[in-house]
Amino acid sequence: MRKMGLLLCFVLTAFKIGAQPLTDRLKVSTNGHYLQHTNGQAFFWLGDTGWELFHRLDAAEIKQYLDNRAAKGFNVIQAVALAEFNGLRKPNRYNQLPLVNENPATPNPAYFALIDSTVKWSQQRGLYLALLPAWGDKVTPHWGDGPVVFDSINAYTYGRWLGNRYKNNTNIIWILGGDRPAVKDSNDWRPIWRAMAKGILDGTANQCLIAYHPWGGSNSTSQWIHKESWLDVNMFQSGHGGGHDVPCWELVARDRQLTPAKPTLDAEPNYEDHPVNPWPKWNPDNGYYRDYDVRKQLYRSVFAGACGVTYGHHAVWQFMSAREEAVNYPDRGWMNAMDRPGAVQAGYLRRLMESHTQLNRIPDSSLLLTPNGRGGEHMEACRDEAGTYAMVYLPIGRKIAVNTQSIKSAQLSCAWFNPRTAQTQAAGTMPNTGTVTIEPPVTGVGYDWVLVIKQSR
Repeated sequence: MRKMGLLLCFVLTAFKIGAQPLTDRLKVSTNGHYLQHTNGQAFFWLGDTGWELFHRLDAAEIKQYLDNRAAKGFNVIQAVALAEFNGLRKPNRYNQLPLVNENPATPNPAYFALIDSTVKWSQQRGLYLALLPAWGDKVTPHWGDGPVVFDSINAYTYGRWLGNRYKNNTNIIWILGGDRPAVKDSNDWRPIWRAMAKGILDGTANQCLIAYHPWGGSNSTSQWIHKESWLDVNMFQSGHGGGHDVPCWELVARDRQLTPAKPTLDAEPNYEDHPVNPWPKWNPDNGYYRDYDVRKQLYRSVFAGACGVTYGHHAVWQFMSAREEAVNYPDRGWMNAMDRPGAVQAGYLRRLMESHTQLNRIPDSSLLLTPNGRGGEHMEACRDEAGTYAMVYLPIGRKIAVNTQSIKSAQLSCAWFNPRTAQTQAAGTMPNTGTVTIEPPVTGVGYDWVLVIKQSR
């Protein structure tokens, strides 16, 4: 096939990232696999983990962080009210503790005033705040600072208080869990989470969207609570301890097969600049996850059918600075880390997905006539049900063959999207014979690409 050398800048005018304050809530799409605004517009979740946001930053720093994330295209910030690191006993930057006498039934309004302001600042910047009422160690005693303070009674009281406090804020998403399982061995914490969810539902008059953030490994929320009526969105955590190229695409595929259909996403893939496999003791020779590792996981989980994905940086989630004790060997402070390449490139993924129809997007491995490989070589493909486009993510640049029979057009237009730069290089127009064999502009490890095949008009 003929290759064209013209380099085209990726079109940004089709969408406006963070340009308008949020005025409507989110809901699950009709087919159950995606999210949309209440006005019907598709919503692609691009999250960032700012877990210790309320606990470790002051107002000026929070605004700086939100400005940075909105400018890069993030539209969801995941943050915790009762923080992980001594969150009940170490005050925030304004010397306020979240609970009176460590009792969830008596929250301290002075502490939550900063969260109130952050909700408003987020809305002004076009950001949804995915609010965790508590990190999981406040419920589940396996590890962490704790202390465990919740039971089914005060979990409901606290959930209802929170729900009522933020019932008029349309940019709130609720996330329960906090890096913990809902069930482990003979321990079952579902009654506590169920009570907290009921409290939030009652406090918001059922005007809310609720997810659950589990710990890492092969489990997602779907293994414990998929059929709970209060759960709207499944999540999993492909995490940082399983090495490179954890098969996040398999977890997405598993969740998409369940009934009733619910959206799913990787809420914590490997963080940029996180040490590889740091538990129980980090071997420095393992190195760090870098932007290439991040891109591979983000794209493959989304192309496998997730409703979006969450990026994270190892220094940013903990807001590492000279004020704080470092957790798991961060290699820089949070302000230095905000502009790392993976954070910029995460925004390119959202731009790509929003430039195509979303609510009828389906994963389709039958598009790949070339074996899709394993681990770092694994490719993922998706298309829309209407047959207007197909996309293939290649973690390693290589020649591939693609089945184009699902694209309803006599002529095809091909292009290579560069996840590293957001530039698109045209690759020609040709008759749709049912198969396209094509090679990206640069091949080899480290050169990942997205092949975009569209109807040619």
